[in-house]
Amino acid sequence: MINKLKIGEIIYANCTPLYTMLKKNSDCSGFEFVPGEPAKLNRLLASGEIDVSSSSSIEYARRWREYLAVPGISISSRGRVGSILLFSRRPIEELSGAEISVSSASATSVVLLKSLLKFRYGLQAKLIPERPVLKDMLEGRQAALIIGDEALKENLALDLSQGLEIYDLGALWLEFTGLPFVYALWMMREDSREREPSLAERFKAGIIAARESAATRYEEIASNAPESAWMGVGGLVDYWETMSYDLTDEHIAGLMKFYGFARELGEVPEMPVLRFL
Repeated sequence: MINKLKIGEIIYANCTPLYTMLKKNSDCSGFEFVPGEPAKLNRLLASGEIDVSSSSSIEYARRWREYLAVPGISISSRGRVGSILLFSRRPIEELSGAEISVSSASATSVVLLKSLLKFRYGLQAKLIPERPVLKDMLEGRQAALIIGDEALKENLALDLSQGLEIYDLGALWLEFTGLPFVYALWMMREDSREREPSLAERFKAGIIAARESAATRYEEIASNAPESAWMGVGGLVDYWETMSYDLTDEHIAGLMKFYGFARELGEVPEMPVLRFL
């Protein structure tokens, strides 16, 4: 039997540079890639059906004793992110008691929205999971939260005559806290590391090297990326340059701030401890 690490592969443009360079420059003979949206990969990681993934930061907080985070790497932004968007019929300050559709593909972003609504604006709303199609989500609702490529596409296609307010949650978070927001961590199940220590180390070295090499090759990666068909090479490069793929002390401070809010909201059972691979 050939030993393998099953690696969750988020099917969003924000992860494309990292997966591209990992596959290009690393020995992936012991890896099996499993594509999916964040919420699906969270479930697979929690159940042990995959071993490692770029997974929602809230997923780490909910099961931190089972996971080890890869140091120095994340999916983050310091301010505007472009792909975590709230489309609203009214100003966000006026959404108290409103029904808000939220993407069923999301996990962290829903808790981020709850945190901003309560702790920044002092209001509560009813959040209802829906398929991420803006027109349908706004049917009878005051606002809709969409993430990832769907958010990018909806924003590109939006008819400004609809009169919607568009809020970038990364920008709102920075304005509120002065800190980056960490949407996802690269995390491995601790039992997977114990089962396959050499593959775990190979993956860790490979994904860190992928982050470093991708940063200097965005245009080359974009020219071969399928997302360029609808974003364009320049649009993709601009998007990736907006992202932050680091995990510095400042990122960790932002992450723990978010976890504190999530704890107050009852979204996590306790404050997690960051444990690294």
